[in-house]
Amino acid sequence: MSNVKVETAPNNSRNMKASVQKFGGFMAGMIIPNIGAILAWGLITLFVIPTGRMPNEHLATMVGPMITWMIPILVGYTGGKLVHGTRGGVVGAIATCGIIIGSSIPMILGAMIMGPLGGWIAKKFDNAVEGRIKTGFEMLVDTFSAGIMGAILAIFAFLIAEPIVTAISTTLGAFAEAVTSAGLLPLIALVIEPGKVLFLNNAINHGVLGPLGIQQAAEMGKSVFFLLESNPGPGLGILLAFTFFGKGAARQSAPGAALIHFVGGIHEVYFPYILMKPLLILAAIGGGLAADFTFVMLNAGLVAPPSPGSIFAEMAMTPKGGFLPVIAGITIGAVVSFLIAAVILKRDKSEIDMDEDSLNLAKKMTSMMKAESKGQQISSTSSTTPVLSSVVPKVIVFACEAGMGSSAMGESILKKKIKEAGLAIEVKHSAVNALSADAEVIFTQESLAGRASQVAPNAEIVTIKNFLEQNAYDEYLSRFKQ
Repeated sequence: MSNVKVETAPNNSRNMKASVQKFGGFMAGMIIPNIGAILAWGLITLFVIPTGRMPNEHLATMVGPMITWMIPILVGYTGGKLVHGTRGGVVGAIATCGIIIGSSIPMILGAMIMGPLGGWIAKKFDNAVEGRIKTGFEMLVDTFSAGIMGAILAIFAFLIAEPIVTAISTTLGAFAEAVTSAGLLPLIALVIEPGKVLFLNNAINHGVLGPLGIQQAAEMGKSVFFLLESNPGPGLGILLAFTFFGKGAARQSAPGAALIHFVGGIHEVYFPYILMKPLLILAAIGGGLAADFTFVMLNAGLVAPPSPGSIFAEMAMTPKGGFLPVIAGITIGAVVSFLIAAVILKRDKSEIDMDEDSLNLAKKMTSMMKAESKGQQISSTSSTTPVLSSVVPKVIVFACEAGMGSSAMGESILKKKIKEAGLAIEVKHSAVNALSADAEVIFTQESLAGRASQVAPNAEIVTIKNFLEQNAYDEYLSRFKQ
């Protein structure tokens, strides 16, 4: 097991940032597992509504019920499950139904409130009665308590929470529309671009932009809010600038990072390059401002959130006749960020700060900042050397924060290595919060090792600095060679 030393962030500013990041991670935990459902709704909307690519009046009747019922209930169930397992998810889903009924708008925000509340109430009840139920009555108490709690919460949601959340959602929607109409929406790049590098993107994207975008898309058929954080243009421009004007290891690794970022949609690969040259945050902000201004001027929008933020996902979620505005915004964002980054890199005469050690240090900083999103950090004196075992495991799980981007890529690399080694080991990927407690071996980034150890205390934790790092996989598999 990993010997990762975990300690609390030392000052109030870090604690505040970690709290925001943790909140954003929880929001992401409710939305990301249901992205497939949201994309399904988006694809149906994309094709069958009257302004879609293949209008169909009969199939279009599916659009309303899916956004009104299916997606909020899934989000509410997931929120409750995050707090208290399947039982919490069931109570959360019942509570979510109460806030959906009678509402005239998609209750995504309401689901993100009532789902976790239902899970929390169920958890508190179970903790209170633990050890006090007579043998043979456990199932009866579990069933009736879930029904009673769900019924009370559904009534509370219907009578009290729904009018409040509807008023909040309507106010937020009106404010967002007013900001967009006034041409001020591009200024959000001043928050989004630095926030992405500081791992605040989940709080921004899934806590605010996502629900607003879904509501706007349900009313107008598309939303610009889906483009603001997912736009790969600014990051692409910075990586291209390193490709042409960088030095040393940074220049050599930039083309591959650009491909992973733009095509694969894994944006965190360009964060170390900004951390290595903090002035490059101006390039990211400039590219974001230019792209968002273009999106607003050309009335760009997507029908559903693109996930991950790949150019292919962006195009797949683009409505009929909307390709030019979306492509123009992404392109202009990349060009502007490239030009600003090129000037910064060309004016920089230093050599030493762009060598391999500097890039590795920046990657380490990225990992530590990601650790702060869990309210923790890894001590620089900590040891992450796992307890070695020569027993071939049946299953290896590759875990990342969301269980999608980096873990899926790490899984594919590890599968290839295992196949080449002739070993019969199943490889899966998972969000770190969703790890099974009886997992045997877990591959994860250093910043998530502490949380992985908490979720799966009996597992061997194999930590890596970068999910593209080939040596870590080779070193692990070498112990099984005869």
